[in-house]
Amino acid sequence: MNIALLTAGGTGNRMGQDIPKQFMTIDNIPVIIYTLKAFQEHPEVDAIGVVCLKGWEVVLQAYANQFNITKLKWIFEGGDSNQHSILNGLQGLKSMDCSDDDIVLVHDGVRPLVSGQIISENIATCREYGYAVTGLVCKEAIMEVRGSCLRNISIPRERLIRTQTPHTYRLGTLLKAHAEAEERGIGNTVASCTLLGALGIDDQHLVAGSERNGLKLTRTEDVELFKALKDTEREEWLK
Repeated sequence: MNIALLTAGGTGNRMGQDIPKQFMTIDNIPVIIYTLKAFQEHPEVDAIGVVCLKGWEVVLQAYANQFNITKLKWIFEGGDSNQHSILNGLQGLKSMDCSDDDIVLVHDGVRPLVSGQIISENIATCREYGYAVTGLVCKEAIMEVRGSCLRNISIPRERLIRTQTPHTYRLGTLLKAHAEAEERGIGNTVASCTLLGALGIDDQHLVAGSERNGLKLTRTEDVELFKALKDTEREEWLK
C-alpha cells in the first residue's frame, strides 16, 4: 500500500494570522485541502493520514467531508516538534495495522503544489532503492551567515540540494530510524531525510522537485505566490 502522511501539526506563528496556516482559506478552499487533493487524485496513493494540530481534528475531518477527500483514513495528533509529529503519525499507522513494507510519503501539509509526477517518481524510487527525497539542485550562490556577516561555503552549489517533500520510505524503515534516533539522543530534526542522514544513511536517492513544489506556505508573501501559481499552465511552446 502507498500511504501519504501529511504533517499539519504546526501553529504557523511566522504567518502571523489568527488561525493555523494549514486551515486558512485561499479562494474559498482551505490550504490543507489543496494539498490533500493532490494525493486524493493520484491513482497510486491508496490512503492518506494527517498529523493534525491538537484541537483541529474535527475541523480537518469536516473539510475532508466537504471536499470529498475519501482517501483520508486517519488523523493523528501532532507533537511538540516536527520529528515528534512524524513519529506520532508513523506509530499511528502501525497501530492501524499498516505493514512495515507499506510505502509512506511524508509531505508538508502546507506545500500544496506537489505534482502527480513528483508523487509517482517518489513511489517508484522508494520501491527500487528504499529511499526517496524530493529536492532541487541549488542555482543560487550559497553562503553561511555568522552573526551579521556572510562567509563563503566551499561546497560547489551544484552539489547542494534544496530539499522539498515528499520524503518517501518504507514504514518499517522510518519506525526503525526513529527508534534508533531516540536511543542515540537525536531529537528535533527538521525532516525525515535529515533524521536518516544524522543516523549515517548516505544513499538516499534524489527525486527531482520543482520550483512550484518548493513553495511552502510560511509567510504572507507565500500566499500571494500561491495564488499566482495555482491556476497557471505550462506554455505550449516550451520544450
